[in-house]
Parts: sequence; C-alpha cells; structure tokens
Amino acid sequence: MPVIRAILFDKDGTLFDFQASWGAWARDQLGRLADGDLALSTRLADAIGYRFDPPDADGVRGAGSFDPRSPVIAGTVDEVAALLLPHLTQWRRPDLIADMNLRAAEAPLVPAVPLRPLLEGLRGRGLTLGVATNDAEAPARAHLRKAGVEDLFSYVAGYDSGFGAKPAAGQLLAFARAVGAAPGAIAMVGDSLHDLHAGRAAGMRTVGVLSGPARHDDLAPEADIVLPDIGGLPGWLDRLAAG
Repeated sequence: MPVIRAILFDKDGTLFDFQASWGAWARDQLGRLADGDLALSTRLADAIGYRFDPPDADGVRGAGSFDPRSPVIAGTVDEVAALLLPHLTQWRRPDLIADMNLRAAEAPLVPAVPLRPLLEGLRGRGLTLGVATNDAEAPARAHLRKAGVEDLFSYVAGYDSGFGAKPAAGQLLAFARAVGAAPGAIAMVGDSLHDLHAGRAAGMRTVGVLSGPARHDDLAPEADIVLPDIGGLPGWLDRLAAG
C-alpha cells in the first residue's frame, strides 16, 4: 500500500470542534433571522436539525446543538439556505446566502486540538496538507487565518471553488493533481459520511474523527480508521510506517 504523502482535511468537525464552534453561533443567528420571533426561530431550527437548549430562569436559551443527522453538518451554504427560505419569505436566496457566508466568516471557531503544533509536526514529516470543505472558500480561509494556520495548507477548496462539493470526489481529485500525489497516497480526514464517501470515491485512505456529531458506528463502515480527533494522526502514521 502506498506511503501517505499528503493529508486532506475537512474543516468543521475535523479541524474545529463542531458543536463547540457552531452551537451558540447557530442559536444567535437563528434568533437574528427570526427577529426575536421565538416561534419562527423554532421553525428555522427544526428545518436544519438544530435543537435549542431549554431556557434558563430568565428565559434565555442555551447554546443548543445539532442533531447528528442535521443537513448543516455536511451540507453547503446553498443547501442550508434552501431549507431556511420557506420560512423567511422576506429574504431573496442570493441575499440570504451572502449574509450566511458573511456571518459564518465571523464565527469564533474552537480548534479540535491545538492546531499549529500538530500541523507543523505533520509538515515536518514531509506531508503536504490541504482543506476540502462544503463551506464557501472565503469563510473557510477566514477561519484558518484566524486560527493562525492558513499558511500551513497548500490547498483550500470550498463548495464554490469550481470542483463541486462532497460527497463527490472533485475537490479531492483536484487536491491530488495540485500536489502531484496519487490518490492512494493521500488520506482524507473528516467527521461525516460525506467526507468518507468522497475519500472512497477518490481512491484515498479514509480517516474518521469524532470531533463532529457523528458516532463511531456511523463512520466505521466507511473509514480505514476512526480516531477521537486529529490529534491521533501522528500515532496512526507511525503504526502505518511500522507495518
């Protein structure tokens, strides 16, 4: 089996802890879109598989969380907007998508592990790193920049970068071409079945991580290995090298 020469990461739920990053952000954004209408914010939440925490004694809702089957977890901004629009008749689709991308770029994402030491260590092994996300490319780059790691990636593609979206393999095969590596020498690392299906379709190794809403048993059938988070990658690479 070919030696791993490059690693391609999903972003949300992989580089960044999904619930810690997007739970409270989604609560605030749904409330903003609903303009304080609690019934409407609840309908919006139901449409995208988000659960508000019960309100506290002062009536303030907690951070909330996404259902493991939420379309937000692996969907594109366009797909999420399509689910919200039936409840937001005052919005036009292009305006809602633009607003969502703008607000997403400002989200305070929480790294799944300390990113720079891990990624520098992987690069020190001679590995080329990339990101393939179903987010738009501009907010994805903004998130990586804020985390202080954008410079460590040789490739960043979003659903709008011209290669399609996962679970199709376009983004992944474009990465292989860009870095001059055979797909079999690349590991696709992600927290959703979309990531792993794309990796399989591209002919790459597949690594599942549990820093998103999916559970071990969800990912295991499509993964070569399932790790608690990306901090387990060096140990996995060492085991591969040892045969």
